[in-house]
Amino acid sequence: MTQIISSLSEISDRYDALFVDLWGCVHNGVKAYAEAVAALQAYRAKGGCVILLTNAPRSRHEVAKQLVRFEVPEDAYDDIATSGDSARAAMFQGAVGQKVWFMGLDFDLSFFEPMKLIENPVDVQRVELDEAEGIVCCGPFDPHADPDVNRPEFLYAKQKGLKLLCANPDLVVDRGERREYCAGSLAKLYEEMGGEALYFGKPHPAIYDLARRRLAEHRKGVPDAGILAIGDGPHTDIQGAMGEDIDSLFITGGLAREETATRQNPDPDALEGYLESAQVSPQFSIGYLR
Repeated sequence: MTQIISSLSEISDRYDALFVDLWGCVHNGVKAYAEAVAALQAYRAKGGCVILLTNAPRSRHEVAKQLVRFEVPEDAYDDIATSGDSARAAMFQGAVGQKVWFMGLDFDLSFFEPMKLIENPVDVQRVELDEAEGIVCCGPFDPHADPDVNRPEFLYAKQKGLKLLCANPDLVVDRGERREYCAGSLAKLYEEMGGEALYFGKPHPAIYDLARRRLAEHRKGVPDAGILAIGDGPHTDIQGAMGEDIDSLFITGGLAREETATRQNPDPDALEGYLESAQVSPQFSIGYLR
């Protein structure tokens, strides 16, 4: 059974490093959560290392720029590992071919910027669907539209045998008070229709390998037992941590705030029922990161 705590400081001394989700934990897609920032700053001040682990379909440099706009200070973290960087590496290694049909918004186009660490990268070209060898999906064209609107294009793509590279496995996020669909919802639909999707963010192993490499640049030799994963996504953050044998802290006031009856902290009975339904077992739970 998960242990409900009131603050990160109750358990933080047990861990050398944190893998911290961003959206729903550190910010709401508009502005930073002041208490979350303070908790991370306090943890680092005691010698802990913070790696922000996000399913954002962008490079860590683009995410860092976004954090400045959201007023997340640089002293709240040591480094960033993104689903975007993990997926970009696969794309430039030819995972979905050279000619790709792109799904996303204009601000996602940085996904195609060259990666210096890839030797002999594929010369990726964005083309129309009828010319494509694969699909690169950073998100929907309209984040508020039901993913089902993409069914005609997906049917055509499936018949052509195109693989879909999913740069963000999240299904939904809340931007302020409004819920938006993410690339994960599109990939899920494509798979349900019989297509093949490739995933690189949480809960899949590739992004955790990247996070460990980023951690090693700041703190060598940290065992998995010394890492705590923090996040509000039961099927991304918590399931991913379970798959990596890493302890986790579930933020119930994010995506699951209604189901867990979270005000300051979750209702214990509602939380237990929710976790049983989601089939996840975080070691700890808290309403909001603080």
